[in-house]
Amino acid sequence: METQLDPMKDDLPLMANTSYMLVKHYVLDLDMDFKSKVIEGIIVLFFETGSQYKKTSSTGKEGCQSHFDETCKIRASEPCHTLVASVSACSSKMEYNDLAVCGKGEEDPFDKNGDHSNKEQASGISSSKDCCDTENHGNKDFLLVLDCCDLSVLKVEEVDVAAVSGIEKFTRSAKLNDVSKDMGNTRNQIVHELVTLPADCWKEQLCYFTRCSRAPGCGELPFTTGTWSLEIRKPGIQTPADFPHAIRIWYKTKPEGRSVTWTTDQSGRPCVYTMGSPINNRALFPCQEPPVALSTWQASVRTAAGFVVLMSGENSAEPVQLQEGVLSWYYYVTMPMPASTFTIAVGCWQEVKQKSQQSFTGAIQTNTEFSLPSSQAGFSWHEEICSHVEYPCRFQNPAARLEAVIPYRVFAPSCLMECCEERLLQLIPQCLSAAYTTLGTHPFSRLDVLIVPSNFSSLGMASPHIIFLSQSVLPGGSHLCGTRLCHEIAHAWFGLAIGARDWTEEWISEGFATFLEDIFWARAQQLSHDEEKGQQELKALLRWRRLRDEVQNSEEELQVLRPKKESTGELSESGASIIKYGLKAEKAFMQVHYLKGYFLLRSLSRTMGEASYLTCLQKFVHKFHGQLVLSQDFLRMLLEDNPEQKESGLTVENIFQNWLDTSGIPKPLLQESETWKDCQLVQQVSDEVTKWVQTDQRIRKSSRKKRRQDEVIFQKLLPDQLVLLLESLLEEKTLCPRILQCLKKTYQLQKQDAEV
Repeated sequence: METQLDPMKDDLPLMANTSYMLVKHYVLDLDMDFKSKVIEGIIVLFFETGSQYKKTSSTGKEGCQSHFDETCKIRASEPCHTLVASVSACSSKMEYNDLAVCGKGEEDPFDKNGDHSNKEQASGISSSKDCCDTENHGNKDFLLVLDCCDLSVLKVEEVDVAAVSGIEKFTRSAKLNDVSKDMGNTRNQIVHELVTLPADCWKEQLCYFTRCSRAPGCGELPFTTGTWSLEIRKPGIQTPADFPHAIRIWYKTKPEGRSVTWTTDQSGRPCVYTMGSPINNRALFPCQEPPVALSTWQASVRTAAGFVVLMSGENSAEPVQLQEGVLSWYYYVTMPMPASTFTIAVGCWQEVKQKSQQSFTGAIQTNTEFSLPSSQAGFSWHEEICSHVEYPCRFQNPAARLEAVIPYRVFAPSCLMECCEERLLQLIPQCLSAAYTTLGTHPFSRLDVLIVPSNFSSLGMASPHIIFLSQSVLPGGSHLCGTRLCHEIAHAWFGLAIGARDWTEEWISEGFATFLEDIFWARAQQLSHDEEKGQQELKALLRWRRLRDEVQNSEEELQVLRPKKESTGELSESGASIIKYGLKAEKAFMQVHYLKGYFLLRSLSRTMGEASYLTCLQKFVHKFHGQLVLSQDFLRMLLEDNPEQKESGLTVENIFQNWLDTSGIPKPLLQESETWKDCQLVQQVSDEVTKWVQTDQRIRKSSRKKRRQDEVIFQKLLPDQLVLLLESLLEEKTLCPRILQCLKKTYQLQKQDAEV
């Protein structure tokens, strides 16, 4: 299969055949070994038959649903017991003592394809002949293909879920047959009933996932590993419907694996974390990466005492001591998400606590009371049923809808604790509250913020329930720290709760987050209308300069926001595809998806008026959260709600043509760029640049004539103004050394933020 794909060295293949089998839940059991820099893992995957091979059940959906409801009612009052006996197929125990109740979602057929990742995907490829024969051919064993790289796979086996005590309640027949094929069908039926339990049975569902993951094996499965894939078969099984729907894989990561980074923190202590690799998590665990593969997961992680495990989970895990010197941490997720959003960080992190007298609860209550958006009650769509696949959704939870500041924690190496307390800790509730006033309900129930090691290659990265921030955002005042925090918080809505259905449309995540960071940060600072407008005009000019420079110095094909054009969103028959330029080194440093996406959204906001535009964003969030979208989903809704724009000639087609389907600077942006020079904050910078240039000229003359210079008074500048000043001075052919020294002294450059 891999030889037929033949991707360029810059392309990343997605090998998983998700159209045949679709993973619905992962159970991970991991041991961290810092000496060997290896994670030893056991993972159990629970599948549904994919869309290409979905078989109609003998009983209708209504009967199936009533069975689910009856099952939940029968065991509603029963405690969730985990197995404590040692099972030969599983080497260790998991701890499940920190389950929290979420809101109830609404049911909808799972018919959305996509992924929340920000990586690029281009041409789809059809590889069904190599990964499986269709039911019509019937002469080859079916191959389950998973995405896998830099892993040592040790063993694969089918899990005998029918052996779990009490599991017969998930079967429609009174007895479990001993006939091999019937047993296989029974096991698959049990998995089907388990993965399709209603949202309000999520606790019971997690409990049974745990118990099934520890069930004994019922036969090893032959497998082969390639550069990018793990292929598994069961001899004699020729269709996905008959293939085992619960499999267990023993594996080890490799020290050189590209999904995680083994390093030391700023205090010199060992740590490991997922750092946003272009290959996502396929070198951390075997998984399905194509867009359709939205799944839930739960994970138990064991590590030496003294280490803290943080993860993209709904619960704030508390460690359980398994034996002297060994702790176990457990996290879970009930909202289906792409495997690429699974995030873990293990290190000697310390929690940053507030020393002030105001308690955390008090801070939440204060912000909630202050920040309740008066507009929320006016929208009838707030009461609508959610359109996503069923899960415990916060948008349907009355308490969650009123929560302006979700519970948060901050972790950092010991040497950065004081800096985090002074700056970061106080900014988080302000930024969360500002986001809530703008978009409404927080999609996730809690937030951890971690200052990651100094080798982190960007300023921030958002994942469900956790944000990584670079140490570079901490020095130099609150501006950079606040804006970056707002950017990552915005990803909770755009990039995570709402994801791009096609990975090439990265702008849906990054463009929205860049646009919203300005709105959030202005509200967090409680700026006046004029102050907010001035700062946004200044920011627009800085971004314009970056976009102009990038367009002049990058390949044209990397500048297009919708490179697949009319083919965007299309998948191959098997679900496998290639991410065009997914491994291209230059791509990691490009900001075109951030900047062109931002300018498109800014242009639409200016055309429609900010208040009307933000109302449309709120409506879009409530309509599409928990789903995967294409550009036209947003643009069509926007124009339908603003018919006067359509009448004036603004259409989805001309937005595609002007903004998304072409390289270079969009034509509408060329016309707007001159207007920013009239902004007062920009004019102040222009005046200061003139002073510095004139001072430089006088210094050069005085050095020849030895005249004493009159002192020049320079104005105090905002951080973004200072960036513009320095960029403008760099455009001068020469500046004398004394000017550089004066600049450093006047603006205390060594104390400014990383942007400066």
